[in-house]
Amino acid sequence: MPPAAGKPIPRATYRVQLNADFGFDRTAKIADYMARLGVSHLYASPYMKARPGSTHGYDIVDHNALNPELGDDAAFQGMVTALRDNGLGQILDFVPNHMGVGGADNGWWLDVLEWGPDSPYSGYFDIEWDSDYRYLQGKLLVPVLGDQYGAVLASGGLELRFDTAAGGFAVWAYGSHKLPVRPQDYGTILGTDHPELERLGDLFAHLAYARPHQIRRAADHKAELAALAAARPDVADAIAQRLAVFHGDPGEPDSWGRLHALIACQNWRVAYFKVAADDINYRRFFNINELAGLRMDEPELFDVAHRLVLKLVEDGTLDGIRIDHIDGLIDPKGYCQRLTAATDKPFYLVVEKILARHERLREDWPIDGTTGYEFANLMGGLFVDPKGEAAFDRLYAGFIGRNEKFEDVVRIAKIRIMESEMASELHVLARKASRIARSNPATADFTANILHQALKETIARFPVYRTYVDGGAATDLDRRDIDWAISQARKAEQGPDGSVYDFLQRLLTTDLVASPRSGYSHRQVTRFAMRFQQYSGPVMAKGLEDTAFYRYNRLVALNEVGGHPEHFGVSPAAFHRANQDRARSWAGNMLASTTHDTKRGEDTRARLYALSEMPDEWERQIQTWSRLLRARRGDVEGTAPPDRNDEYLFYQLLVGAWPVELTGASADSLDPAAMTAFAERIVGAMTKSMREAKVHSTWAAPNEAYESAVTSFIHDALDVSRRNAFLESFLPFQATVAKLGMVNGLSQALLKLTSPGVPDIYQGCELWNLSLVDPDNRLPVDYGVRRRLLEEVDGALEQGTVPSLLDRWTDGAVKLAVTRAALALRAEKPDVFVSGECLPLEVTGEKAEHVVAFARKAGDDTVLVAVPRLVGGLGETPDWGNTAIPLPRGERWRNALTGESVEGGDAVSAAALFQRFPVALLVREG
Repeated sequence: MPPAAGKPIPRATYRVQLNADFGFDRTAKIADYMARLGVSHLYASPYMKARPGSTHGYDIVDHNALNPELGDDAAFQGMVTALRDNGLGQILDFVPNHMGVGGADNGWWLDVLEWGPDSPYSGYFDIEWDSDYRYLQGKLLVPVLGDQYGAVLASGGLELRFDTAAGGFAVWAYGSHKLPVRPQDYGTILGTDHPELERLGDLFAHLAYARPHQIRRAADHKAELAALAAARPDVADAIAQRLAVFHGDPGEPDSWGRLHALIACQNWRVAYFKVAADDINYRRFFNINELAGLRMDEPELFDVAHRLVLKLVEDGTLDGIRIDHIDGLIDPKGYCQRLTAATDKPFYLVVEKILARHERLREDWPIDGTTGYEFANLMGGLFVDPKGEAAFDRLYAGFIGRNEKFEDVVRIAKIRIMESEMASELHVLARKASRIARSNPATADFTANILHQALKETIARFPVYRTYVDGGAATDLDRRDIDWAISQARKAEQGPDGSVYDFLQRLLTTDLVASPRSGYSHRQVTRFAMRFQQYSGPVMAKGLEDTAFYRYNRLVALNEVGGHPEHFGVSPAAFHRANQDRARSWAGNMLASTTHDTKRGEDTRARLYALSEMPDEWERQIQTWSRLLRARRGDVEGTAPPDRNDEYLFYQLLVGAWPVELTGASADSLDPAAMTAFAERIVGAMTKSMREAKVHSTWAAPNEAYESAVTSFIHDALDVSRRNAFLESFLPFQATVAKLGMVNGLSQALLKLTSPGVPDIYQGCELWNLSLVDPDNRLPVDYGVRRRLLEEVDGALEQGTVPSLLDRWTDGAVKLAVTRAALALRAEKPDVFVSGECLPLEVTGEKAEHVVAFARKAGDDTVLVAVPRLVGGLGETPDWGNTAIPLPRGERWRNALTGESVEGGDAVSAAALFQRFPVALLVREG
């Protein structure tokens, strides 16, 4: 939707990942640098209080406190002041969907563990207290153990402790996970040996008489117990003696009987982490046990959780909020409506939302757009040659020894997720669906098992992350996706009877209760449809992004968050249409190219895009490399690890992430220390890829033998302690691709900074970003180097010597120059870039398909943008022939990147425009 009047839409943002090593103080110190670079806003990662040691901030334990590991309140205010002094606003990444649990830091969660369903916070979390399993009735599963419960118990990994300050008891797992004991059971612990402990134990045992004030009364008793223990050594000694009763001897299971009996009475069931797949009874963020889902649709929780963030909006600290994982919420639209209505002060609001290729952002949401994943993939597709797709299909299938359709890979991966990591949630859905079915004679024979099959087959084929049925009539968009998934599920071999799909279709659309006297509960049907949506999204995320993207490696530059690996390339016409649509409807949409979640950095992908133009050469290279490496290792048959698919991925990672400082070097001159560091980065990325693919290894059960063999393969490939025939073959090809990637990278940077929307620069990406999957994409940024280069770049822009930076392109100054110039122009001409039109320019001539050009126009003011694409097909010194870009007649233009003047005629030749510099940014003079 178009931005409201008075809303502070950023000109451009700079994303910073705050952590213990880069907190409020260090962010304050780069405020002047960000301002000089040309952005308008800091875009901060979450900085509310998170679990200790958090490296990302998404495991929040208190929404209303700052993270002390980032600095105290004074440090925070210092950062805010530094930003304001440099004319910068602030956007905050906010996490409403879940909280960090486990450990001993989340007060709400600890209270739920202590009091179970009676806790005032139990309704804040999505907990299924009414389990089908008797052993979980009224209990919360706590899957924090690294081994089976009995083994951990017998080894002493569970210990009963007394909190001398608070007067409470808790079982501690490994000394780090606090599991509060029910106060009603304190009498069992305190015993009858000491009169004071016996008296207090009796009071605790009869807390039920204090309802509904039992929690407050228990707190009074705890305070008395703590005071007695502090004042009287005999009481403290008696407590210590009672604790010893619950301690056994390691390796003697029977000696732990008393502790086991106490644990069995609690509101929680502590368990082996692998039990979560079958028994988890709280909604998680995806399949992460340490992140518990919140019921943010509850008004009381909403008000409490947003107290601080709304205060920061109202006092002007924040100009905007980025909502993390909007699809996790039960009612995303309702949440956004409530958020925007919670303050009278307009603020910028974007949501993290992954869109399918056919999917459009809902126009009735009161937001300014998404965080830009779809733009990154749209823009990247321009540099992928669709003519190379058939050859890539052939070479990929030939190298790995099988031919797979991406849609089949995704479906199989989603089914695996539903049968393993997220099986429990599916069982709960099936049980709820069967309860609804049994409430009406017409559907009473649809058992939980039948519905389980139908739900699994439907979700496996769901074309979007989720729909947005919310209790009203299902929209046409929602019906389209539900109907498609149901129709595809009906085709499943050995699936359930077709009538169950009729029921499921009416259940998911809520058509079951569209008419009066339906025989079904409107609340149960609506709630089920909405909970289904909260499940289909995580299954898509885990099955697609975190499994299929690591199994299907045809061209991994396309395997990006929000990407579509089966779609090989984007035409300039499609890019222009999307830009114009965004200018009309979502002018505040973020434009991303790299984020903290991207699997490969923007310039890593820019190199890999170039491979699409040279499938035959790529095939020759990988076949040669494979022979050389396997021969070096004595693997003549080619059957030793890595398997061919992992090996194929390895070569792409090498080409994409090869350090710029090593580009152009000969094999015998490579620095050993640099090569060791690079090898470790590749090992980290490959290990994560293998585990996410879940073919040879997994996170839950790492295959050490296979992983070690792959690690050895990597180190052999990158060994420079002796002559390395592989590197001698690899390096010339890598240097060629790197040069093409450089041009692609400059083109991407300029397109992002001039397209309709709000461009975001991920920390450090003003220089080359050749990162791999996290944590590689969250490494420290050297701002000293960037400050020095910015000084040089400012001089080069002023003197018109930016083209000379191409001679030293590996240091990234040339990319920084493009970034600096484009951001300066956005600041100089806000109307052009905020509300101006985006007009495609029809390039003519024999190489027209190799140019993307458009104009940004507001009134009489115009800026022209032109970049090359598919540059591998142009040769090292492109012959543009008669290729030309149209210009308005009679105008005089200045290239903001080179300082050159361009006379306006009907057109400017591509040869002239790109003669000195590979991309062009023209500003009308006079």
